[in-house]
Amino acid sequence: MKYLIVYAHPEPASLSGHLRDRAVEALTEAGHEVIVSDLYAMKWKAVADRDDFLGGQAVEGPLDYTRASRDAFVEGMQAPDVVEEQRKLLWADVVVLQFPLWWYGMPAILKGWVDRVYAYGFAYGIGPHGGGFWGKRFGEGTLEGRRGMVAMTVGGRMAHYGPRGVNGTMDDLLWPVQHGVLFYPGFAVVPPAVYYEVGRADAAAVETMAQDYVRRLLTVQEVDPIPLRAQNGGDYNDVQVLRAEHGEAAGHALHQRDPVYVSNTWLGIEGDYTPRHIAPTSRDALEE
Repeated sequence: MKYLIVYAHPEPASLSGHLRDRAVEALTEAGHEVIVSDLYAMKWKAVADRDDFLGGQAVEGPLDYTRASRDAFVEGMQAPDVVEEQRKLLWADVVVLQFPLWWYGMPAILKGWVDRVYAYGFAYGIGPHGGGFWGKRFGEGTLEGRRGMVAMTVGGRMAHYGPRGVNGTMDDLLWPVQHGVLFYPGFAVVPPAVYYEVGRADAAAVETMAQDYVRRLLTVQEVDPIPLRAQNGGDYNDVQVLRAEHGEAAGHALHQRDPVYVSNTWLGIEGDYTPRHIAPTSRDALEE
């Protein structure tokens, strides 16, 4: 298979860098093709502006980025770095977004990659919009048929991101990435690989994380995706609101079919400060 790892960490010698290198080595040895977009090494331009469109500085009047994005995509006037990343996305069978959790989200450089690469006509604005149909998105779109996954390192304790954790649930924090960045343009989203308390990881823990990450990537086509509801699959009405017959569940889990997937099910135990690097999930609980 063809893997694209979009990687966002400024330090090559970091734990994130080690996990990336181990993944590339294992995938290559298994006969797969791998491309890494190392955004910091590439000095990726994270700011969306006129320079994203050839001749953009000559355009008069206020910049309508959405319209300019559409026009540049259709007319072949996008910046070369944007075109190259779009080419990689279309080439790949599996796309992995690998990054550290910074202030409850992706590093700015990765968000800037999404802002610029996900052009109108490429990742959104696909298909007719009007009446009871509002585009091909959330399960359909340009990147349909591919698998997408988040691989993330976290400094905090696993319990902080559990169902009652002070930081909020991991699935809620990942919602904009998994449901938005990945599911919106058509990816089937497989469960994330999340590693906690990475600043406290000893050599044995690092090795365990590396082995788990490699296993997750090598088996990415075998695991069931997160059961996100497709916009045009019949679960939503003609203004894209979930139909009443699908229950009264609250929060983002409302937009999953049963059984709902939960990334981190550990509630935490008072006085238990043991580092936990790989989160237990609802599927782990079902398997037990």
